[in-house]
Amino acid sequence: MTLRTLVAACGAALLAQFAPIVVSSSALAAEAPEHWVAVWATALQPIPQRAELPALYRAPEVAGRTVRQIVFPTLSGKSARIHLSNVYGRTPLVIEELRIARSAGAAAAVEGGGSRVTFGGKSAVSIPPGGELDSDPIAIDVVEGAPYAISAFMGADQRIAAWHRVSNQVNYVSEPGNHAADASAAAFRGRFTQYVWVTGLSVEAAPQSAAVAAIGDSITDGMRSSLNQNRRWPDALARRLAGGAESTAIVNLGISGNRLLSDSPCYGDALASRFERDVLRRPGIKAAIVLIGINDINFAAMPPHGGLDCDFPHTSVTAADLIAGYQRVIAAARRNGVKVFGATLTPASLPPERENIRLAVNQWIRTSHAFDGVVDFDAALRDRAQPDRLQRAFDSGDHIHPSDAGYAAMANAVPVEAVVNAARK
Repeated sequence: MTLRTLVAACGAALLAQFAPIVVSSSALAAEAPEHWVAVWATALQPIPQRAELPALYRAPEVAGRTVRQIVFPTLSGKSARIHLSNVYGRTPLVIEELRIARSAGAAAAVEGGGSRVTFGGKSAVSIPPGGELDSDPIAIDVVEGAPYAISAFMGADQRIAAWHRVSNQVNYVSEPGNHAADASAAAFRGRFTQYVWVTGLSVEAAPQSAAVAAIGDSITDGMRSSLNQNRRWPDALARRLAGGAESTAIVNLGISGNRLLSDSPCYGDALASRFERDVLRRPGIKAAIVLIGINDINFAAMPPHGGLDCDFPHTSVTAADLIAGYQRVIAAARRNGVKVFGATLTPASLPPERENIRLAVNQWIRTSHAFDGVVDFDAALRDRAQPDRLQRAFDSGDHIHPSDAGYAAMANAVPVEAVVNAARK
């Protein structure tokens, strides 16, 4: 090493020791090592930017408070990473301290404060608008199926610009102050049912381990399943795989209201657009199950209205339009070495014109051989006497979303051996 090189290296080390970590967006897309596998994930959607919003779209106050979120990993490991996203942010995402601990139920955590999470060796992090970042490795025993509390003490001016709106999981906001290390739930009096900023948990796993992404709309998101019970179909699928020799994680990337082809002011980017970010950039995902299209078919018939129109644009689609969208997703997956399984669209008590589109799409999914495999959710849920409708036992009551029993039937319909083999090739 030359003298000039040595001086430059020492200077860089000194700067790194004292400078706060501020991550540039160009440095955020570092590819994760192959032995890191996503074991829990969620997909973000922007919060509509309007002066007046319905109560369902008002985010909690988090500035100078601690946000505690509960996640359930689907694969075990001895070292973990937390993924943070500011992809829709308009200002930096500032977290002063981040911790992960085993949950002790509700907002409580195990004694001892859990493990402090760092970024480049520092506790505080500032992620610019549009940026994403993995933490440093965290020495922690992660147990599949167990709940973990991820606690973030937020910056003094922090606001929520994006979330995963339908989490079916109660999360918590504290009174003002840093309560990230609190084992007690006493300070966490605020509750909300969204996920924010924390969009992934990965573990260092054996080389043969892999993850399968479930991506789609509200039926993958688990809409109308039991709160805090993990009764979505990807949860039930994870339980089918738990404890086996397959070492396969399941991550849920559904967004309620999401469409294959159209963005929405409330329901996120179109799946054909978000597939790369939400699936292909995550570590260890080797296969995906795609269930999407019923909202594309339905939203054209939704009447436009003033104020916040979440169903905008009210785009009419044909079966050919949807098939072209699926082919875009398949092509993107193939370019990245990910196997993709097409899921048939489930019954939704549609009028004849829309039902014919659903049937044509399902016929193509089953017979085209465009996908690497098929998951026939339609066959699993439909009423044999009235195949355009859900079986009564599988209907949550709105004739579109399954009940807990319906979601379990969906998980049982997944050809596990084919999916796991695809993920491990």
